[in-house]
Amino acid sequence: CVPVASGGIHCGQMHQLLYYLGDDVVLQFGGGTIGHPDGIQAGATANRVALEAMVLARNEGRDYVGEGPEILRTAASTCGPLKAALDLWKDITFEYTSTDTPDFVEVATENP
Repeated sequence: CVPVASGGIHCGQMHQLLYYLGDDVVLQFGGGTIGHPDGIQAGATANRVALEAMVLARNEGRDYVGEGPEILRTAASTCGPLKAALDLWKDITFEYTSTDTPDFVEVATENP
């Protein structure tokens, strides 16, 4: 099984995506690619550069989760598509209250 992230994700969340899902993951950047103000190719470039920056920071032993926004801003200083994407989506984060409820009930069992 491979985790999949989809629906509302964008390059500004890359540090969170890598932290929560790892790097063996499917990242489906729909609107996060197509919605880029400079077009789809620029959106794809922004996503790739953001991922590369996070993987490099992690491999260097940096606190890529805590430093994530700073790492992205630094990468954006040499990547116009990433800068444009970060300016568009700003600091949208994964801070949602769960609406899921358990779909099972624990039942006490006897140990033989």
